Amino acid sequence: MVSQLSKQLRRFSVPGLGVMDRYLAVEMLMPFLFGVAAFTSIGMAIGSLFELVRLITDSGLSITTALQVFLLRLPSIVVYTFPMSTLLAALLAYGRLSGDSEITALQACGVSIYRTVVPALVVSLAAALTTFWFNESVVPTANQEANATLYQSLDREKPDFKKDNILYPEYGFIERGDGKKDFALVRLFYARQFVDGEMNGLTILDFSQTGLNQVVTARSASWDSTLGLWTFRDGTTYLVAPDGSYRNILRFEKQRVRISKRPLQFAQEVRRPEEMTTGELSRYITLVEQSGQDIRGLLVSLNQKYAVPVACCAFALIGAPLGLRRQRTSNSLALGLSILIIFGYYVFFFVTQAMGQTGALTPWLAAWLPVLATTAVGGILLWRAGR
Repeated sequence: MVSQLSKQLRRFSVPGLGVMDRYLAVEMLMPFLFGVAAFTSIGMAIGSLFELVRLITDSGLSITTALQVFLLRLPSIVVYTFPMSTLLAALLAYGRLSGDSEITALQACGVSIYRTVVPALVVSLAAALTTFWFNESVVPTANQEANATLYQSLDREKPDFKKDNILYPEYGFIERGDGKKDFALVRLFYARQFVDGEMNGLTILDFSQTGLNQVVTARSASWDSTLGLWTFRDGTTYLVAPDGSYRNILRFEKQRVRISKRPLQFAQEVRRPEEMTTGELSRYITLVEQSGQDIRGLLVSLNQKYAVPVACCAFALIGAPLGLRRQRTSNSLALGLSILIIFGYYVFFFVTQAMGQTGALTPWLAAWLPVLATTAVGGILLWRAGR
């Protein structure tokens, strides 16, 4: 057996997937699929099923709608199960190979422990890329549809903290009398309501010159994308002197004003981070940052969209060395060990997330610290296994 395996390994010693790589990858496939199914079932039961059952009994949500919402929420749970499943697959696959002495046979052929872990890392990289693609292409749309379906079925208006009382401060450079420029509040934009692309109950305080020099009120305002201008209707413009007195009052039925489109973009973006792609979330963060508001929580969410897929590789780096122990690892022990590691990881994940949102950690570190810590532990375990 050893000599036959040695010949095969020498034959496929060129860079790329050889017999050993394919063999180990196939060993991980079924445990990975089992993990996705098992962990998704647990996640859906805890995260969504209980809530939907309560809505069926308390709010009269129909079973058909509840099932539809349940299925639409499925992708958001599946994304988090890919890293978990990678850990379970590595534990089971390498545990069986070690228990059946196949790892010993590979070592007898001159294959190091580090080389045997390479297929697990390749599989985890494929899982990470799949996770990122899934999180970009499927999850945001599915989450939007799930929330819209739920609110519509319950005859509720979708909660939207920017439809009413939209306040957008715009910052920029203001030239002082001595010719120097200061970075300060340029314009304060307030609208009582935003409906169907139109702002209602509008008030703008203009600080673009030294001191407050203009106040504009209007019944409504809309953005003209062709001209790149705002059209204000039924309003009044107050020109203010440097001493605070009104220099002039102008009433108008319709007036075009060239100011930033950002308040409209800010009002239109009502989705939560889990309903956006990385590109959409990045653009939204830019808008919020330009308004002078706190963006730490949003930056944590953006970094997590990259960190969660990479966790697949970190978990594989832990699972493979643990499975390479000499004694046979039973399936129940591997599953139990996986659950303990996953529980510890996600507790750490949510703690660092909270610390990033409060400013105790930088957003980047808050999102990536669990992955970095897991990778470090996996590296130590691999080093000990290779000794």
